[in-house]
Amino acid sequence: MKKLINIIGLFIALITITSCEKDYGVFNSDNIAPIPVTFTNATTYGFDPFYRVSLAANDPIRIELSIPESSGRTIKEISKVAAGANSINVGTLNTGANYLSTPIAGEGTKAVFTTTIPEFQTKRRTATTPVAAGQELAFIFLVTLDDNTQIVTQRVRVNVIQ
Repeated sequence: MKKLINIIGLFIALITITSCEKDYGVFNSDNIAPIPVTFTNATTYGFDPFYRVSLAANDPIRIELSIPESSGRTIKEISKVAAGANSINVGTLNTGANYLSTPIAGEGTKAVFTTTIPEFQTKRRTATTPVAAGQELAFIFLVTLDDNTQIVTQRVRVNVIQ
């Protein structure tokens, strides 16, 4: 009798859970942009697009963003950039200062963000915590398309080497 009550209770719980999804939509889904933004000049190590720049050579940080030509859209601009350490995330775009003083115009299905370690140093670090070899910097972008759709990219990591 106890097993029958447990089975009936489990059955009722299962019906309740599945019926809620119809009322409230999907409870858990991936947050994937309808038009993917890729980083054409990145080397990927792990999940995030990855770049390597030399501190000694004063290499520029050059990040190329691209959307598929088949999307029928173009990149109007890179509207906002959040920059910092690896702990940045989508929320940083809303709570952190914009790395850009003006938006960067897109060129068809592409846009290019360029900065330097000294510029990063003045915008995101204090004089007591300089950028050093072995550190990782991170960027995340808000891209606006020609129809004013906005896409938040995934985080991009920049490894600083000597």
